[in-house]
Amino acid sequence: MTIAILIKFLAAIVAGYLIGSIPFGVLVGKRLAKVDPRSFGSGKMGTTNVLRVAGKKVAALVLILDMFKGAGAVVLAWLLLRGEYHAEIGTLTWYMLRSASALAALAAIAGHIWPIFLKFKGGRGVATFYGGMFALCPPVAFLSGQVFLLGASATRLVSLASIAGAIATYLILIPLTIFSGFPWENLLYGLVGSLALIMTHRDNIVRLMNGKERKLGDQAETTTPVPALPSIPGLRHSHTPVRVGLIQLKLSRQNLHR
Repeated sequence: MTIAILIKFLAAIVAGYLIGSIPFGVLVGKRLAKVDPRSFGSGKMGTTNVLRVAGKKVAALVLILDMFKGAGAVVLAWLLLRGEYHAEIGTLTWYMLRSASALAALAAIAGHIWPIFLKFKGGRGVATFYGGMFALCPPVAFLSGQVFLLGASATRLVSLASIAGAIATYLILIPLTIFSGFPWENLLYGLVGSLALIMTHRDNIVRLMNGKERKLGDQAETTTPVPALPSIPGLRHSHTPVRVGLIQLKLSRQNLHR
């Protein structure tokens, strides 16, 4: 194993993580919709939460950019380590060269979940996972993507569809790897990636079991505390600032006429 290969291998992993750390949901949300999606709904910066607070167009752009993070990490690793090196099968160098793209994509998922630019508090990694899978193995990504789309359209539960799609990715890859000779590194990506997505959806799983999970179309409530209005004697049923202001104005006028 040469130092050059090791350096490029590590560079691909680090670059994948940094690409994954780019908070497109926050950047696009603030730029186009003047809103930080982390302040609403799930508090995440992913497509689903952006859809709730910023609309379809902004969410579609975030989806594409987040998928690009996974795909971009794969392509960058390939560019760094493509075909100019040869290693004996079974050696450490061979494993590094074979797994570089898949590991870079996993690093992008890790960057999305724990972004260095947002104090390691990011999203759930679904779009980045699918972007990496599309770059590694488009047919599998297409099939598992259908599982996600069917699940989301049938239940309107994006979290459930995301988990089902991730698990489907791994299950589809098992026979393809064993019987059709698909690269084992793709199976590794499907396994670790699906486990990562299940881990990031732990709170969703709890809400699904309790029947309290948010559905597509549900309004996103704010996650930041709203200051309570001061209590006014005689005011019981109205809590809006406008109504409070009118009553305070009325009281001040009464004081002036006394």
